[in-house]
Amino acid sequence: MVVKIELPGLLRERMPNGKFRYRVRVEGNPKRRIRIPISPNHRDFMEYYHAGRAGIVATIDARPEERAIPKSIAWLTYKHQAYLEGRVENGLSSPHTLKKRRFLLRQLRDECGEYPMLMPTAAIVQYRDKLSDRPAWADSMVEAIRGMFRWAVETGLIDHNPALDIGRIDPGGDGAEPWTKVQLQAFRSFYPEGTQQHLVLTLLLFTAARISDVILLGADNEVMRNDVAHLRWQPIKKGSAEVDIPMTAALLRATRPVSIAGQPYLLTNRGKPYSTPDSLGGLFRRWCRDAGLSGLSAHGVRKSVGEILAEEHCSQYEIMAVHGHREARTSEIYTKRVQRQILATNAASKLDRLEW
Repeated sequence: MVVKIELPGLLRERMPNGKFRYRVRVEGNPKRRIRIPISPNHRDFMEYYHAGRAGIVATIDARPEERAIPKSIAWLTYKHQAYLEGRVENGLSSPHTLKKRRFLLRQLRDECGEYPMLMPTAAIVQYRDKLSDRPAWADSMVEAIRGMFRWAVETGLIDHNPALDIGRIDPGGDGAEPWTKVQLQAFRSFYPEGTQQHLVLTLLLFTAARISDVILLGADNEVMRNDVAHLRWQPIKKGSAEVDIPMTAALLRATRPVSIAGQPYLLTNRGKPYSTPDSLGGLFRRWCRDAGLSGLSAHGVRKSVGEILAEEHCSQYEIMAVHGHREARTSEIYTKRVQRQILATNAASKLDRLEW
């Protein structure tokens, strides 16, 4: 089905064979008409349309930046995306981060790709506020825009970063909900030992790894140290410290049946590694719902480990070692929460002495 679309200067012309072709009048020179090689059904139709309006002839095999208006937002996003892809190829950035940035940059192109690349600060703020119904996503968009302009300044494309001082609108908070011990036991009871679900939770709980690392862990990460089996890995998240932890009895028991050299512990039903953290993350949330634990996630397990360790009086530095944190203030989140709970309990006990 061909989508009917009304745009300034757009011509929809029926060919002798009954099919339609699309051409666009060049803005400021209406006698010149440029053919658009794709139909409105195509994801990139608007880019070709804006290019044609600007007098640019873009072929079907044109590189993304070639079909964008030079020095436009769309043109800059493609240039920046190519840079990010190069960093991933060279092992300097995470593929997961690239995937998110691609999505954000595409959304930015869809919204204002035809405008000049040096976006006014007020326009960025206006766009952020337009996304305010999803504050975390709005802040992620500003972060992506800020990073793009930072790169553009470094490469001499622009002389200043218009997104540099734009603040966050997400009120923050603790993010993913930490699991309680009762919830961990409920999941374990619903999915007994030997199931894929039990294996995933065991890996999350006894490594405290992010799901982006869990899908990669396997026999190749196992090392022996003083006759004790350890798991050692470098977390994917930028700035994380290497993690090297002893394998608990529960972790050894769960992983022995799937500990095969050259492959991760976790495989899909088709016997393949999980392609992205999101693929396992979505599945894990569904497992939680099926077990009556809606609202919980894989990252919440990592947070629960931090709180369990804090409750056991582990120091911030011990928690740092398990979580791969480089800064104490990151692990301080867990110790402070537990300390607040203890202080609140002590305070409530004193209030309880009040005659009422």
